[in-house]
Amino acid sequence: MKISTKGRYGLTIMMELAAKYGEGPISLKSIAEKNQLSEHYLEQLIAPLRNAGLVKSIRGAYGGYVLSREASEITAGDVIRVLEGPISPVDFTEEDDPAKRNLWLRIRDGIANVLDSTTLLDLISYQEQDAADNYMFYI
Repeated sequence: MKISTKGRYGLTIMMELAAKYGEGPISLKSIAEKNQLSEHYLEQLIAPLRNAGLVKSIRGAYGGYVLSREASEITAGDVIRVLEGPISPVDFTEEDDPAKRNLWLRIRDGIANVLDSTTLLDLISYQEQDAADNYMFYI
């Protein structure tokens, strides 16, 4: 399964909103500028995320978008399924060999497990965790 730019940029939007959760709305323009992405493309991606109830839009001069729930309650799987569709490495049919069908199901379930067990909070906390591992102590 290959995640397209829709899924990758959608996760970028959601991670930016998660990082600023509780601080008020964030504009797509600021997300686009920070990540060097097309604001127009991000506008196309935010609509399905809003329709799925993952983000809320706030109108006005200081408007933008906020997560609809806490970052610990939204998984990467939620975002990827909204933007990419069902998680499946291949379209298997009833005619497929049972051994191959079992393989495709195990691959699908493995991918789904990783995506569904990774929250936005996990993703935005990863850099802090990684930075802590870089310290060297000398005695």
